Amino acid sequence: MKGLQQQEITLGDASKTDLRTQFAALCYRIKNEKLQFCLVTSRRSGRWIVPKGWPMDGQTPMDAAATEAYEEAGVRGKILPRPIGVFSYNKAHLEDDLPCIAVLYPLRVKKVLRAWPERKERERKWVSRKKAAAMVDDDELRDIILHFRPETA
Repeated sequence: MKGLQQQEITLGDASKTDLRTQFAALCYRIKNEKLQFCLVTSRRSGRWIVPKGWPMDGQTPMDAAATEAYEEAGVRGKILPRPIGVFSYNKAHLEDDLPCIAVLYPLRVKKVLRAWPERKERERKWVSRKKAAAMVDDDELRDIILHFRPETA
């Protein structure tokens, strides 16, 4: 993407050993010729986020991201093997915040489920690019959403 520059990733006072990695899915669809993104609320703070989670034994990073999309957002689709970006954040964990990076994979949603594992713990919402960018807190994730092109994913 011409003109797009990687933002500096800030992780506070974390040493390299404190950094954790998660895998995330940017769930999208084209409905009535318009691009839409699926966001979910986090369980603790209720912030709007993309589905993400920890590495899973026996699963590739992209498969782990697809599993999180199913469990957290109730969507299934085609996930692509090439990540579209990385974003950093601090995950609230017990007494401390854990510095994390999330590797983000595009997932073109083919099926939206009525029932899914975390439906009682999260809210799911389909929104436009502009609305999705305004709803997420993470600057790096916002930039990825604003510059995402499904035809190149």
